Amino acid sequence: MHMADALLAPAVAATMYVASGAAAGVSISKLRKDDEPAKLPTMAVAAAVVFAGQMINYTIPGTGSSGHMCGGMMLSALLGPYAGFLSMIVVLAIQCLFFADGGLMALGANCWNMAFYGCFVGYFLIWKPIIQSKWFGADKSALRKRIIVSSILGCVITLQLGAFSVVLETSLSGITELPFGAFLGLMQPIHLAIGLIEGLITAAVLCFVFDSRPELLRDVDEVGVSGLTAKRSLKGTIGILAIVALVVGGGLSLFASGNPDGLEWALFGNTDGGYSSNMGLDEENFGVSSQAAEKAESIQEKTSILPDYAFPDSESAAGTTVSGIVGSAMVAGVALLICLAGGFFRKKKKQS
Repeated sequence: MHMADALLAPAVAATMYVASGAAAGVSISKLRKDDEPAKLPTMAVAAAVVFAGQMINYTIPGTGSSGHMCGGMMLSALLGPYAGFLSMIVVLAIQCLFFADGGLMALGANCWNMAFYGCFVGYFLIWKPIIQSKWFGADKSALRKRIIVSSILGCVITLQLGAFSVVLETSLSGITELPFGAFLGLMQPIHLAIGLIEGLITAAVLCFVFDSRPELLRDVDEVGVSGLTAKRSLKGTIGILAIVALVVGGGLSLFASGNPDGLEWALFGNTDGGYSSNMGLDEENFGVSSQAAEKAESIQEKTSILPDYAFPDSESAAGTTVSGIVGSAMVAGVALLICLAGGFFRKKKKQS
């Protein structure tokens, strides 16, 4: 769902930067008041898992399309909405600047579409109410079921909202080649399928954390369920998630689907694979052009060290492996710095 700059008019892109920036400002303010030492390594490794997970495009059968996880729902369940949103910004910004994935001018819109809904709507309207409900009963098994239901439902709903925002933003940008109704009719169903698969992946990861260290999941320790014991140490759980990030980003990413993702599929179709052309846009010449977009593109060309998750001018598979490992390490490091900065400001405020 990473939008390219050509899909946005500068005014719409600027508006989305303001909206995402405001949400980031609130998140930073909330994070400074937080005091959970366990969140430091969890935030780092969770961000790395999401980065690696986004490198795996899974095929949507019978469509000629593919999808990848967004990760906002997973991060909000592990970190809460504020730290989760900042972690998603880190992931998307590093993808944009160093891997040329998503436009730089469109970064504000991508943060809103892929992070805001998953972290805020997903947490406050889906995760927290369901976890704190009495659905399925009041024992550990019932709580696990609520985790699964909230994961799947959260991913489906928040991806639908994100897909709708993409359609709305392109329409407001005045891209006449994209009739609102037709584009919406392509985007919503394909992201329903993508959301269902992401929901299953998210549920699997969160159930692992629930069995290993249930206190790492938000709100779980507040529902009064007895028998919640940790099967693994905190270091062991974090270590396993770190290994998953490295294996997925550095190894399994080599087997990612080559089909276009949901947004690309809606725009360009997949005639090479024998499927419909959908909106039928020309991949080399589509959307709106602007000086702002050209400037953003020139900046990306200078900052992207591994464009499209590959070595420049090379088709070596090693480029994908290196991209997965380097990218996961980068997002983990930056997420850790954000958490440390939050602690620094907190201590500084207490001392003053």
